[in-house]
Amino acid sequence: MVERPLIGNVAIVTGGSSGIGAACVRALVTAGMKVVVGARGQDHLAILEEEWGEQVAIAVRTDVRSPSDLDRLVSKATTTFGRLDALVASAGVGAYGDVLDYADDTIATMLDTNVGGTVWAVRAAVPALLASGRGGDIIIVVSTAGINGGRHEAVYAATQSAQLGLARALSQELAPMGIRVTALCSSGGRAVPDTDASGRARMPLSTTTSEADDVASAVLTVLRQPRRIRTELWTMWSMSETG
Repeated sequence: MVERPLIGNVAIVTGGSSGIGAACVRALVTAGMKVVVGARGQDHLAILEEEWGEQVAIAVRTDVRSPSDLDRLVSKATTTFGRLDALVASAGVGAYGDVLDYADDTIATMLDTNVGGTVWAVRAAVPALLASGRGGDIIIVVSTAGINGGRHEAVYAATQSAQLGLARALSQELAPMGIRVTALCSSGGRAVPDTDASGRARMPLSTTTSEADDVASAVLTVLRQPRRIRTELWTMWSMSETG
């Protein structure tokens, strides 16, 4: 397979100030792409922008729960760089706890960020991807909890299953328009608090999760595929995970 060059292509990365999102930003820039980063962490965004310079990467404070914020993010990409070729929807939050442990606002935040935030990002990006006339890519970063949810993560797993279902359906909907949609399922990388919803220490993740740079490498592989090929589902598991 001959890899498709990415130099000069334009991508948006949501949740791009830390974790998997930040790793994706660095990988895309290194591959020659221009990247517009959306996230709520203004300090981290400023560091990314300073690291790469505004000719390569632009940081925009974005709350993915806000459709208007995402419209503004897409507009920034198209007005600055003239096009949009890819969306990497990486923003997400998680919390561990039994289903009765969660506070109502914790559940609402997970639903609004993980599910709503992905839907709003896609809706904002699709018109710009179509306008390019070149086709495009939407990569939705999903936790493998959406495939095989475990104890103490039922609500979080539900949001990941929703993202997976969204990606699979969008793939069928948008492929005829030249837009490829990939659910990239990894076993780690979400922003999980140090304690679960009931105040217990969270489960250790350091030896059982995919590395952020590995996920970013997979994103590049998906984007570099010839336009005749699409990858609908990619799952990544740590070798230490057996259950």
